[in-house]
Amino acid sequence: MWQPKDLLLIAVSLCILACTVAGDGGGRPLVTAVTRDAATSLYTIPVMSGSPLVLDLSGPIVWSTCDGGASHDTLECNDIDCMRAHRFHPPNCPHTGYGMPDADNPYRCKCTAHPHNPVSGDTASGDMTRVALSANATDGRNPLGPVSFTAVASCAPDSLLAGLPAGAVGVAGLARSGLAFPAQAARTQGVANSFALCLGSRGRGGVAIFGGGPLFAANGRSITDMLGGDTPLRKHGDSPGYYVSASRGVFVDGAQVPLDTYAPLTIGFSTTTPYAQVRHDVYRPLIDAFDRAMEREGAITAGARVPSPAGSPFELCYNSSRLSLTRFGYFVPTVGFGLEGGSGWAVQGINSMALVIGRPTACFGFVEMKEGDKAGYGGGAAPAVVLGGLQMEENLVVFNEEKQTMAFTGQINGRGLFCSNFNFTVPA
Repeated sequence: MWQPKDLLLIAVSLCILACTVAGDGGGRPLVTAVTRDAATSLYTIPVMSGSPLVLDLSGPIVWSTCDGGASHDTLECNDIDCMRAHRFHPPNCPHTGYGMPDADNPYRCKCTAHPHNPVSGDTASGDMTRVALSANATDGRNPLGPVSFTAVASCAPDSLLAGLPAGAVGVAGLARSGLAFPAQAARTQGVANSFALCLGSRGRGGVAIFGGGPLFAANGRSITDMLGGDTPLRKHGDSPGYYVSASRGVFVDGAQVPLDTYAPLTIGFSTTTPYAQVRHDVYRPLIDAFDRAMEREGAITAGARVPSPAGSPFELCYNSSRLSLTRFGYFVPTVGFGLEGGSGWAVQGINSMALVIGRPTACFGFVEMKEGDKAGYGGGAAPAVVLGGLQMEENLVVFNEEKQTMAFTGQINGRGLFCSNFNFTVPA
């Protein structure tokens, strides 16, 4: 006769088997190429029938234009995924309920969500439906073959694509949400709710792996072996994005920057902001410390300092031909953040200096946060710094929602590697 514990074991085994085969990925992580769009500085992955979705570390859902409004099934309002879709709301978006009555069946409630464009700041309403997404299973060395899986996504009008790269059909939210792309990949493939992101610099490609596992360069060198210790992830207001605490302070060339503030030094990460955004009370001390360090080290030679180009968001700019080059980019002071847990995020020349197209000019890629920006961070005080795409490039970053930690390698280009070195050739 079956015992309760036997039935429990059978149920658990069936659940594990179902999760493993749901996406035909065999329980393996998924890999996809990451492309940086030169016109917008946004990053995309080709996971919707080969069409690109924009990566958004703060986006809680996946959304697309749903084939221009073609007929599709809609989730009902009492569906668990409908409730997940309404856990987080975009800035300035009121809680208006889960949906609206179906015109053809007044007893059925059609689930709607609020897809958000992280560039324009616009928000729309759209049906929640199920779509096919695809990537490649991987062993961390190569793609092993395509995997298609069903995911929950919101439809959106074509007008919500404003400001996104040409050809993009929506946004792949990567945030700490049950309907973000990493969480849905984890559920369908039976893998960890963890993903690794390696953004290429200067037009080079990158790679993203969803579901944990190793990452090797084409020459066989392990990039994941370069990861440092774990840093705890922290919540910031109601935002579903990724934040850590710089509890040990902000540094320029190893010297702590004196800050006249008692607000927490929370550091956020963004793939939709090209440059670091710095809160007002941190910005001026940081800029002044960087400028003094440039002068002290003799990095500013005669004629190196130049005015900021018209319309530029940068304050400190230099004649790039007068700056020395190293394997870590221009020889300029290193900006560091002493993180909780003992690790430190170092921003060296390749990740701190933004090149001005068509001019021999490089500018310090930290800009002052606008007053209204705090609405995008769950209300309340804005984080001290939001590191943008420039600061994350050529640095393997692993966000692990199961452990609620993140880990990173630091700039791998200084070790002879680039994020573009993953081998996307399928073995014979």
